Amino acid sequence: MSNRKRGIMSENLKQEIANELGVYNIVSNEGWGSVSSRTCGNMVTKAIEIANRKFQ
Repeated sequence: MSNRKRGIMSENLKQEIANELGVYNIVSNEGWGSVSSRTCGNMVTKAIEIANRKFQ
């Protein structure tokens, strides 16, 4: 079994959500490591909302 981590969200979706939350500039300039835990949690919440809309 591979130890490689696979991302659940596509890079495009992460960028789209970051843009909606107003943190895309941080991501593009400094990378994902500079995004706060709270903001990452907000991104997950937003991704779940998007997924739920697609299945309804």
